[in-house]
Amino acid sequence: MTVAIVTDSCSDITQEEATKHGITVVPVWVRFGDRLFRDGVDIGPDEFFHRMATGRVHPQTSAPSPGEFVEVYEKLARHTREIVSIHVTRRHSVTCGAAMLAKDIVEKDVKGCRIEVIDSEALTMWQGLVVYAARRTAEAGATLQQVVDKVREAMMYTRGLGLLDTLSYAVRGGRLSKVVAAAESFLRLKPLLTVRTGEVKSAGFVRKYDRGIEKLRALISGSKQIEDLAIVHGTMREEAESLASYARSVHPGVRPRLVRLGPAIGTHGGPKTLIVVVNQGKTG
Repeated sequence: MTVAIVTDSCSDITQEEATKHGITVVPVWVRFGDRLFRDGVDIGPDEFFHRMATGRVHPQTSAPSPGEFVEVYEKLARHTREIVSIHVTRRHSVTCGAAMLAKDIVEKDVKGCRIEVIDSEALTMWQGLVVYAARRTAEAGATLQQVVDKVREAMMYTRGLGLLDTLSYAVRGGRLSKVVAAAESFLRLKPLLTVRTGEVKSAGFVRKYDRGIEKLRALISGSKQIEDLAIVHGTMREEAESLASYARSVHPGVRPRLVRLGPAIGTHGGPKTLIVVVNQGKTG
């Protein structure tokens, strides 16, 4: 039996892509005032960013409950006894903890079921490319341990860079100090961010958005032995498509994934977020 792969919607893997690739995505909850939505199920990027731009209330996110993970694991356990569940960094969400609680419940109730819950130490396509690597390995007939090993390897060799227009959304979402955002706003800088060992870290600032795009292009051109590459955007489709064309020109054998930033992470990044993530593989 093939090892089942589970993740959450912070990976920015859509339900459609998940179905296509045999991945189960557990949606994060998104709240606008008194209205509650399942990320990627009840609300997608277009409606989300429209509400963000026109509404008076900033969205809030919350993790799936342990009960939601129990339901998913029990359903999968009807077809396989081996599940690898890969989740958003613990540093920014309790999702992984909810999955761990569900693992304990299901492994006790379902004889022979083995569930490995892994903190990806990442988010958006930093997490998503790790999930895709796990799926490819599982489809090749790998054992549960081999899939886990591939996940660890992919985590090690995946790197990326994100460009934001402003840090104000991260402040509203409770992910950043108002003092830092005020300094960025006063100096009119565009922040560059990366992810290291589960933490979103500053990768510097640029004065113009176009200069930030040059940094993203440099990441693409400087990457070798690319196994997978994703370009993530909120509402900057033209710029994302241009980056994808550039990636194909410098790496003719690579097919970039063009990905929309979903509500879970878009809450903190904002509509003009633009991200490049590369999995260079073990030989990168």
